[in-house]
Amino acid sequence: MISASEAATGQSSGELQAVLFDMDGVLVNSEPLWFEAEREVMARLHGSWAEGDQHALVGGSMAVTVAYLLDKGTRPADPDVVERWLVDLMLGMLATRPLPVMAGARELVAGVARAGLAYALVTSSEREIMDAVLAGFGPAFGVTVCADDVARCKPDPEGYLLAAAKLAVDPRRCVVIEDSPNGVAAAEAAGCLAVAVPGVVPIPATPRRVIVGSLTDLSAARLQADFARLRPGEDPVAGTATQS
Repeated sequence: MISASEAATGQSSGELQAVLFDMDGVLVNSEPLWFEAEREVMARLHGSWAEGDQHALVGGSMAVTVAYLLDKGTRPADPDVVERWLVDLMLGMLATRPLPVMAGARELVAGVARAGLAYALVTSSEREIMDAVLAGFGPAFGVTVCADDVARCKPDPEGYLLAAAKLAVDPRRCVVIEDSPNGVAAAEAAGCLAVAVPGVVPIPATPRRVIVGSLTDLSAARLQADFARLRPGEDPVAGTATQS
């Protein structure tokens, strides 16, 4: 487990150093694909699946998803087999359908790069799924962290601390863009400033959290300005989270 102090390899400049992107629900609208895959797996397990079940798993790990499916199903199955079903179903859909890129995602990543900010991708998805998404996304990520790289997935901060360490930046000088409560919890536990773009699950406002309706509301300049106002480590300011 990487600590925040270990991730902060250099001195903090006081300015935004890096932007860390979640993948599912942030860069790509993959939640409908996950719902299809989970529903198909649940049918194989002789159970039923509804939107409420998917909502309970948003932003969680594969291990949590597999355990949930097996607990809800009535047919016994090996967890490794269930995981393989899910991964294969997702890979099949990603290979045969247009990549559901979120509005503004490519533009925001490109804008962050042009602004000279470091950036990375941090996802709880398996490497196979991450690679399939990035193959069709467009803007490249030189640094990625996926489920295969960490011992504990979100809401644990390990993934974001690892990404900061790989970029050689202070996690307290990073902005994280997330769509789930688990992801936001991981970002804030790592000491990062969370910018939430809520998807299928609401994310509550707090004085130290930026909430927007879409990635199209964001730009590198907006992230730098929000960070300057709400940088972690200072005493919270009165009021509610910035919303757009």
